[in-house]
Amino acid sequence: MALRVALVYNDPIPDRYSQLGEADAIADVLEEVKAVYDALLEMGHSVIKVPLIPPIESIPSILAGLDVDIFFNLFEGFAGQPDTEAKVAGIMAVLGKPFTGSSAPTLALALDKVKTKELLIAAGINTPRYQELRPEQISSFNLRFPCIVKPAAEDASHGVNQDSVVNDTAALLVQIEKICSLFGGRALVEEFIDGRELSSTIMGIRKPIVLSVSEIVFSLPPGLPNMLTFGAKWLTDDVYFHHTDPVCPAKVDDALWAHVSEVSTAAYRLLACRGYARVDMRLDADGHASVLEVNPNPDISITSGAARQASAIGLTYPQFVDRIMQLAFDSE
Repeated sequence: MALRVALVYNDPIPDRYSQLGEADAIADVLEEVKAVYDALLEMGHSVIKVPLIPPIESIPSILAGLDVDIFFNLFEGFAGQPDTEAKVAGIMAVLGKPFTGSSAPTLALALDKVKTKELLIAAGINTPRYQELRPEQISSFNLRFPCIVKPAAEDASHGVNQDSVVNDTAALLVQIEKICSLFGGRALVEEFIDGRELSSTIMGIRKPIVLSVSEIVFSLPPGLPNMLTFGAKWLTDDVYFHHTDPVCPAKVDDALWAHVSEVSTAAYRLLACRGYARVDMRLDADGHASVLEVNPNPDISITSGAARQASAIGLTYPQFVDRIMQLAFDSE
């Protein structure tokens, strides 16, 4: 059935990420929008693009005035205001029309990496040991080096670079001060697991399925930590961009595939993800999958990991996009 679709997204505008040299992740949304727009047209739907700009108070009247059947939600939050991602999903819910992806509570929870890790640990799901630290709390540090320092409430790998992995207290303090200064005063410090990096994309509501398992294969010069930095995702002239290669499907045996699928599905359910999400993991020294992040409403551009995993099970890109939309109507 052909649907009238509002393709809702954040219109890239100058922001604090531009000053940090990290504007590429914001501007990249336009490539995702074009791909999804073309896919929906190919599947026979009528589509209008709805770019949103601040203030958040203007959004309810804009969305309420649209004569559509569904909101296809690609909104990732206004730049520098990541919490607005959940707020816009909440507005969509109040308006009573179907919208793709996860609910406002799930988006808000996943953004808060500390709260997410607390839930994972309480549920018995492996995740790296961590602390939330500010510079004045450095004396309470009790993790094992090496550690990775990153913002406690950001996405798209903002603030993550090769200096984020630290091996001593002096470097740790430098990174905590930097992150707290630039990203809202909260730094998440985790023990760094230098194992295989795997991810899985899950789709569904009550009966989620794992599409496939991908791996990031590192071929970095000696001395650089194996990790997905901001540059690896967004900066084409960055060494990490050229030496972090996604492999899909990952080369894993049946036992590991089953283990990774079980862990990622458990995390998906725990956060009450809806429609689609990506779970990122590392294998520890014992081969156990440890959840790094749960990403509801992840990037679904044509070159994204989610699209690759959909392709691995035989879905064309338009079919994948259409399936995301249909799940918004599906109570399963």
